[in-house]
Amino acid sequence: MLTAKGAATRDRIVAAAAAEIRERGISAVKLDDIGRRSRTGKSQLFHYFPDGKEQLLLAVAEREAEQVLEDQEPHLGQLTSWDAWAEWRDAVVEKYRRQGVHCPLGVLITEIGRHTPAAQAVTGRLLAQWQRRLESGIEEMKAAGEIRADVDPARAAAALIAAIQGGVAILMSSGSSTHLEYALDLCLDYLQLSTGGR
Repeated sequence: MLTAKGAATRDRIVAAAAAEIRERGISAVKLDDIGRRSRTGKSQLFHYFPDGKEQLLLAVAEREAEQVLEDQEPHLGQLTSWDAWAEWRDAVVEKYRRQGVHCPLGVLITEIGRHTPAAQAVTGRLLAQWQRRLESGIEEMKAAGEIRADVDPARAAAALIAAIQGGVAILMSSGSSTHLEYALDLCLDYLQLSTGGR
């Protein structure tokens, strides 16, 4: 069990590692760089992460996964009307537009997630949790008669996540959120057109 001071130090190390990965890419990041940025020595790094860089990468993956879902609240848990869906859409676009290349989702999936099976498992859990929350909103809207009964909530939720990830990947490489906005709009138009719109 970590003390409050120990937990703060560990969090500082993880935040520093995440920032280094965002700025330089995972292959260029060294423990010395993380130590300098977090103002910790190697002995402290190995105290909190005795298995070294792989264990630290997993901690970064877990942190980034939590951030992706936190960034969408409270909207993600309240998808019970078309206005609520529009607010969620706007919050997602604005968040990723502000983050630009410094995006937890992009870092998690394109950088950390492909380097270790454990990090891939974290990404898998994130996607499953995210999809389930979107499914819940779609299911509630179906129950209220706002979405056609034959729309598959799992497929629709998966398509929304894929639309976001594709749009974010383009945003990270071009600086433009246009593709993210259009992809989300098209998915939401499909759901709304299922009942002829609002």
